[in-house]
Amino acid sequence: MNIIDCLNWRYATKKFDSSKKLSTQQLDTLKQAFNLTATSFGLQPIKLIIVSNQELKEKMIPLCYYQEQIAQASHVLAICIEKNTSEDDINAYFDLEKQIRGTKEEVISKFRSQLIDMYKNKSLEEIEQSAIYQTYIVLGNLMTVCAIEKIDACPMEGFIPKKIDELLNLSEKNLKSVLLLPVGFRANDDIMNGLKKVRKPLNKTIIEIS
Repeated sequence: MNIIDCLNWRYATKKFDSSKKLSTQQLDTLKQAFNLTATSFGLQPIKLIIVSNQELKEKMIPLCYYQEQIAQASHVLAICIEKNTSEDDINAYFDLEKQIRGTKEEVISKFRSQLIDMYKNKSLEEIEQSAIYQTYIVLGNLMTVCAIEKIDACPMEGFIPKKIDELLNLSEKNLKSVLLLPVGFRANDDIMNGLKKVRKPLNKTIIEIS
C-alpha cells in the first residue's frame, strides 16, 4: 500500500490481540525510527522505555485510567524526556559529531558556545517544555512508521505520569514520562476495526497561499 492507504488503515486501537507479538525486526524498526526522529539542534533530550513484561503492564493499567490496551499490547512504549539538558550533554553531542563526521573543532566551536550559553540562560521549566514539545514529533513519527509496518498503536496522554515514573523507576534515570504508545496487533473484535475515517474535507483543513 502507498503511504496514504497506510494512514487510512491506521486507527487508535481500542483492543489488541494479546496473543500476537511484534517480531524482533519490527521492534528494531521502531527503535531505529525513534532514534532517527528530528530533535531541536539534534540534542535528543528524549528517551524511549520499552515495556514487554506482562506483570509490569498489568500494574500500569490503573495508572492509565484502566485502559486495557496497556496489558493487551505486545509492548508499551513510554516516550520520556530528560529532566535537564546540561553543558555536558551539549558537549557530548558536538564530540559525537566530530567522531562521526570528522568535523574539526574550529568549524563547530562557535555554535557549541552559542548553544551552551543559550541553555544556561533557560530555566529548567523552559528546557523541560522544549523537550516535551519534541516528544510529540517522536509520537507522530512512530505512529507513521507503525502504519507503514502494519503495526497497530494507540497514542495515550491519559495516564498519571508521576505514578508511571515511580513504577518504571524513571527518576533514577533522570527521566520523566510524557506519552505512552501501546503497540501490537488489532483484535478482530475491536469495535473500531474496519470503520471508515471521520475527517473534515481538505478544503476545511488546508489553506493554500500562492
